[in-house]
Amino acid sequence: MAAVPPSYADLGKSARDIFSKGYGFGLVKLELKTKSSSGVEFTTTGSSNTETGKASGNLETKYKMKDLGLTYTQKWNTDNTLGVEVAMEDQLAKGLKLTFDTTFVPNTGKKSGKIKTGYKRDYINLGCDVDLDLAGPTIHSSAVIGYEGWLAGYQMAFDTAKSKLVQNNFALGYKAGDFQLHTNVNDGT
Repeated sequence: MAAVPPSYADLGKSARDIFSKGYGFGLVKLELKTKSSSGVEFTTTGSSNTETGKASGNLETKYKMKDLGLTYTQKWNTDNTLGVEVAMEDQLAKGLKLTFDTTFVPNTGKKSGKIKTGYKRDYINLGCDVDLDLAGPTIHSSAVIGYEGWLAGYQMAFDTAKSKLVQNNFALGYKAGDFQLHTNVNDGT
């Protein structure tokens, strides 16, 4: 049976998680999740570095309108960054996800925006994100194909202001049951 391969960012994630997930040496972390009767999801996270004493926190609210295929997400963190994301999935075409993501830092007035697209079907996972920068957007794209456990992926970033390829990555992997092998070449190194 055919399956949708992971996104490029998730290639080899299981192996990376062995060394990073749940092993926060010097960190104390807390995550709380709940869901209201109206369907709004709340996630609160906090962490404290025991060596430096620096603490940080995040609050996220998510509301899904399933009949329209829309998800509205608001985020705030203790660095005083506000974020809003609106995503539409499986409405224009099955497997297609369109997202508009914005952030705003009230202290500095800095604003950013990104348009993200993703398309997932059997054997293929494609993605393309465009930073909304008036000086010249950066285009990030990736593709992963998978067949019978084998995975191959390519990721690139193109800076339109400089007309230059700023990221050029390739990955190859194999996944079967409890076994996973992954290798990648980033920017030719």
